Amino acid sequence: MEAKYTEKFEWMQNRLEELTEAVAQPDIMADLPRWQALLREQTQLQPAVSAWQAYQTLCRQLEEAQELADDPDMGELARMEVRTLSEREKEEAERLIPYLLPHDPDDDRSVVLEVRGGAGGDEASLFAALLLRMYTRYAERRGWSVSLTDVNETELGGVKEAVVTINGRGAYSRLKFESGVHRIQRVPVTEAGGRIHTSTATVAVLPEAETVEVEIKQEDIRIDTYRASGHGGQYINRTDSAVRITHLPTGLVVTCQDEKSQLKNKDKAMKVLASRLYDLYRSQADSEYAANRRAQVGTGERNERIRTYNFPQGRVTDHRIGLTLYKIDAIVDGDLDEIIDALTVEDQAQKLKALG
Repeated sequence: MEAKYTEKFEWMQNRLEELTEAVAQPDIMADLPRWQALLREQTQLQPAVSAWQAYQTLCRQLEEAQELADDPDMGELARMEVRTLSEREKEEAERLIPYLLPHDPDDDRSVVLEVRGGAGGDEASLFAALLLRMYTRYAERRGWSVSLTDVNETELGGVKEAVVTINGRGAYSRLKFESGVHRIQRVPVTEAGGRIHTSTATVAVLPEAETVEVEIKQEDIRIDTYRASGHGGQYINRTDSAVRITHLPTGLVVTCQDEKSQLKNKDKAMKVLASRLYDLYRSQADSEYAANRRAQVGTGERNERIRTYNFPQGRVTDHRIGLTLYKIDAIVDGDLDEIIDALTVEDQAQKLKALG
């Protein structure tokens, strides 16, 4: 392995030792934001250091076998061991490379996921509801929990917009590539002539922010309460339990009416607001940020898409990597790992290319 890579892994190992000692210090534990940040860094470094230590052990075994290769009694056996260990060393060295790639500090976070109907009227809203179910089923497969924050339903059972929190370690690393315009091609249930319609829905995936990471001043927010309602009176209740929070400096608005308790709705809404602000500040710090967070999902027009779900052909195509799978029923039921794995591999390949 090249010296520059070895130095990087040795730095990681030393840093992990520093972090392990630091997170046990009482003065650091008393500073909750700092302690959480150090603990998160420790968790992120652990897999890389463990892999590096295993690789070093393998290299020492290889060196010992090479030293015995010329021994009159052990030579033949040692040479066989050298060949086996040499192959393993090459394989393990390749497995180490991804740990050298730039790490997204938000990968281990839970997410706030937003789905909105785009172009296509009622069919777009029905598609948004399908996507919401798809991500809910995927979360269940991964053992994550899903908490509904807000939903605006239609008469036909579609979703104009919905906001959910998906809690689970690594949720952001798995779902972050889902942000963008999704397109569906199928014959709507409302289509009498059997024509295929094309509609869209937008998805935004935000890393959930710790409340201690984003300062939200009371004078910067306006909180309004109102009676929760839905089509057909589905969510109507007799108290002003629904909450709308407006962040005055940015104009961000968050609503929550899922809980019967006004206090619980406020708490959920504040968490979503914190995540949106965190995403906004995070994006502003990125040189590639394109004016505002809506850039990640485009305008919702039919010609802007990251993925197409074609029901007549039974296929799903991710246009970013040219991947087409003919298992649409399984995918919309939450079987997303094959697509997400392929997107992750492509992302790593691009980072490796930049790394040289």
